Amino acid sequence: MILEETIQKLLQLNLKVMAQSLREMAEQPGFAAMSFEDSIALIVDREWTDRQNRRLAGRIKQAKLGMSACMEDVYCTPGRGVDKSAMRALAGCGWVRAKQNVIVVGSTGTGKSYLGAALAHAACRAGFRALRTRVPRLLQELAVARADGSYVTTLNRLAQTHVLVLDDFLIAPLKDSERRDLLEVLEDRYDKSSTVITSQLPTKSWHESLEDPTVADAICDRVVHNAHVLSIKGPSIRKTKGLGDGGTNTAK
Repeated sequence: MILEETIQKLLQLNLKVMAQSLREMAEQPGFAAMSFEDSIALIVDREWTDRQNRRLAGRIKQAKLGMSACMEDVYCTPGRGVDKSAMRALAGCGWVRAKQNVIVVGSTGTGKSYLGAALAHAACRAGFRALRTRVPRLLQELAVARADGSYVTTLNRLAQTHVLVLDDFLIAPLKDSERRDLLEVLEDRYDKSSTVITSQLPTKSWHESLEDPTVADAICDRVVHNAHVLSIKGPSIRKTKGLGDGGTNTAK
């Protein structure tokens, strides 16, 4: 009777996992032989683990990864330019704690977007907030925000994200307003948080592609000089895999 009352109180306190664990343990033959410390530790550990898992699931959902990606599944093959030791180091998220950036360059289909999403996933697992977005979509969002009066709010939301993945950087020429919007985003993040950029263009071509020398200097200075640069080589993984695996051809 006392046990059931305790379980009901745990449920009222929204400690559902603890309540379920206590009930399951009580049904086990060896429950009475367990010490008080062991039983409490086990119940609390299950509740803690459940909450941690739910928080992680929430961070991953908010990150909008767009694909199922993790650092353990990144292809580290000879000649691809993806080193296993470098991937292990990045998976540890020391670069996030140090407020450093990551730049991933390579031809289309080589797995840049997957690696960007995997880095964001690793950040979520380490307890950081992340967000992945394609640059054209982000610039469109900022243009709408400027028009409806939510521009500052949008910038603040982006600035508070620990890891921002900007996918498809410089995939198309930028307008003057877009260059300046991008600079605002990067200025807010400089030395405060980490940015991951994926691009088909090598960093040495960014300045010319940005066209405006002043803005180009400012953007490159805030990103390139504090970044781990990964250059992915090889043919398109999408073309290599084709539909041979049942249609799942996400480049890694």
